[in-house]
Amino acid sequence: MIITVFGATGQVGKRIVRMALALGHTVRAFGRNVEKLIDEDLRNDKFEAIKGYVFDEVEVLKAITGSDVVLSALGGDFKSNDKTRSLGIKNIVAQMEKAGVKRIISVAGMGILNDDEFGFRLNRPDYPAVFKFVSGEHFQAYEYLKASSLDWTLVCPPDIKDEDATGNYITGIDYRPVPYNNRVNAGDIAGFMLKAIELNELVYKRVGICAP
Repeated sequence: MIITVFGATGQVGKRIVRMALALGHTVRAFGRNVEKLIDEDLRNDKFEAIKGYVFDEVEVLKAITGSDVVLSALGGDFKSNDKTRSLGIKNIVAQMEKAGVKRIISVAGMGILNDDEFGFRLNRPDYPAVFKFVSGEHFQAYEYLKASSLDWTLVCPPDIKDEDATGNYITGIDYRPVPYNNRVNAGDIAGFMLKAIELNELVYKRVGICAP
């Protein structure tokens, strides 16, 4: 399987790359700062490091064309002028539709999961103000995916720890997992995303994930 990974040098993305290669997949790692991946690229014929900008239509289309699936772990800062999470997904969606690639699994956040009283968790009065903007970005990305023709899944973690996979996590479909723990390892998110590629029941779903 050929997998294009956006956000490939972040704490989740770098683990997606490593774990996907270990599973025998061909991996295209896309990002602005992939220089540190070049040595591995040269040593492994199943790995390609692609330096590019996620807002660039031509670069993104080239990275996606011929892939079987796209995994996105796009990040960004918490400032109100950083639109990477939403506009990055918007461009990825557009180029996937051009390339005829259907399956995408992307990292989002707990704020876009359902809340029975307020619609979405980000609408709760007690939702932390510091996460409001980022959650709004994830929600806009969710809207772009919903409006697309793609087979999408959004993985919605809480606080992400820069640690490898334990294989020990719990999930909830469209809602927070129960019991809920406000942390999860980056490696467990990566491992779940790779498993989710083949799980048709997760298409058009938001999946909460956390440590047990």
